[in-house]
Amino acid sequence: MFEKVRKTLLTICLCGAFVLAARSEAEASVPYIEDAGVETRSSYLIKVDAPAAYLYQEARQGAARAGRLERGKTYPVLSCEDGWALVETEQGQAYARISDCGTLLETTRETVNEDEALRARVLEYALQFVGNRYVYGGSDPHVGADCSGFTSYVMRHAAGVSLTHSSAAQAGEGRAVSEPKPGDLVFYSSGGRINHVAIYLGNGQIVHASTEKTGIKISNWTYRTPAKIVDVLS
Repeated sequence: MFEKVRKTLLTICLCGAFVLAARSEAEASVPYIEDAGVETRSSYLIKVDAPAAYLYQEARQGAARAGRLERGKTYPVLSCEDGWALVETEQGQAYARISDCGTLLETTRETVNEDEALRARVLEYALQFVGNRYVYGGSDPHVGADCSGFTSYVMRHAAGVSLTHSSAAQAGEGRAVSEPKPGDLVFYSSGGRINHVAIYLGNGQIVHASTEKTGIKISNWTYRTPAKIVDVLS
């Protein structure tokens, strides 16, 4: 009896290890960026410390003067090249030699691309189920789901998008596109009829509830010929 229990526990541990390994491999194989959707932009300012800093009509030695920068003030820099800065002043744009002025300051600003951030959340949510079971008719990938059950569950919980539990129906529940973006649905057909759906991950990969034998897994998106691509997130 003890030996039977020991073998059962060993089998459970091994299965759990395989699932964790599959998830780790899945996450490593997808070019997922933790800060997806966040864009950082840099801009520059020039602070005038010198008592006399002149503006010039051109960015070169001997160019005609175009004005003067006030000591203690800060001016926006539009571009920099070879020690010269194109600055914005109250009188317009002109060039200043950076070494004559003082300090060049860099400022950064973060903006969020909501569409990219949403798609990243969908991928992250979907990938947690890699290694779980495929169950025909199933709609919860925690315990087992089929292809459309998997996609409808992920989209509902990660993006608030409601989809029918049917791959053929889902193919008509979004906007058809010619090139997939991460988070788009990819459909496959047999005999002219849609019979499978997956979530595009990027880098030519999909995540899908594949078969009872393989479960929820990552595949090359052209493992079968895609029949349709649909955007349900934009």
